[in-house]
Amino acid sequence: MRRAEPYLYAAPALVLIAAVMLVPLVIGISYAFRDIRILNPFSGGFVGLKHFVALWSDRNFWTALDNTLWWTASSVALQFALGLTLALLLNRPFPGRAVAQALCFVPWAVPTFLGGLDWAWLFNPVVGPLPHWLAALGILDAPVNILADPQLALIGPIVANVWWGIPFFAITMLAALQSIPRDIYEAASIDGAGPVRQFLSITLPFLAPTMAITILLRTVWVANFADLIVVMTGGGPADRTQIVASYIFTTAFRKLDFGYASAISLVLLALLLVYSLLLVSLRQMLLNKD
Repeated sequence: MRRAEPYLYAAPALVLIAAVMLVPLVIGISYAFRDIRILNPFSGGFVGLKHFVALWSDRNFWTALDNTLWWTASSVALQFALGLTLALLLNRPFPGRAVAQALCFVPWAVPTFLGGLDWAWLFNPVVGPLPHWLAALGILDAPVNILADPQLALIGPIVANVWWGIPFFAITMLAALQSIPRDIYEAASIDGAGPVRQFLSITLPFLAPTMAITILLRTVWVANFADLIVVMTGGGPADRTQIVASYIFTTAFRKLDFGYASAISLVLLALLLVYSLLLVSLRQMLLNKD
C-alpha cells in the first residue's frame, strides 16, 4: 500500500492532464480519419486516408508549407539575434538599467490580437507612418500598403512577430548570462583575452544549452502561431501569407471542415516532432562529444 501512495497523490493531477491534453489530442487525431463537416449533417463517417491523399495534391497546402518555412526561419533567427544582442546590452550595469529592462519586456505582455491590429495600422498608408517613412528612405517607390502587395505581404507579419518575440529570447538569455561566474571573465582578462575572445570561448559555451532549448521551443511556437497573420492579412493576398497554422484555422472555422483541418494539423504535428527529435539528438551528440 505504501508503494502505491505516491501514485495516489499524483492521480488527480494525472487525471486532469489526461482530461485536458490527451483526450482532445486523441479526438483531434481521430477527426483526421473521419469526414467531419459542420454544415453536412450526414458527415462523421470513417474515410481512412482520404484527407491525406487530398492533402498531397492540395496546392494551397504546399504554398502554406513553403510560407511556414520562411515565416518560422526568419522570425526565429531575427528574434534570437536581436534578443541575444539586447540581453548582452542589459547584462552590463548602467544607470536606469531596471527601467530599461522593464520597457524592453513590454511587447511580450501585449496580447497578440492587439499587437496585430497595431502593426496593421502602422503598415496602413492612409493612417500609418511606416509606408511614408520607407518611401522617404527610398526603400519603397511610394507609400503603398505592404500587406496588400503579394510580393511583400509576408514581411509585415514577420516584423510584428519579431517585435513581439524578442523579449522571450532577451529574458532567457539574460538569465543565462547572469548565471555565468564573473571570475571566469576576470581570469580571461588577466590572460589577455579580449571581448570577442571572451564571448566565443566563455559566453557562447555557457549559453549553448539555453540556446538549444529556447530555439527549439520558439520554433515550435512560431510554426503554430497564426494569430498575427489572421489579424493582419487573413492569409492574403492570394494566400501569399497563408501558413499551415492559419490554413488550419481557415479550413476549420471558415470552411467548417474539421476532418480535413485535423489531417493538416496531424501533418504539422509530425513535421514538428521530427524537427524536435533532430534538434534534441544534435544537442545530445554535442554534449557527449564535449
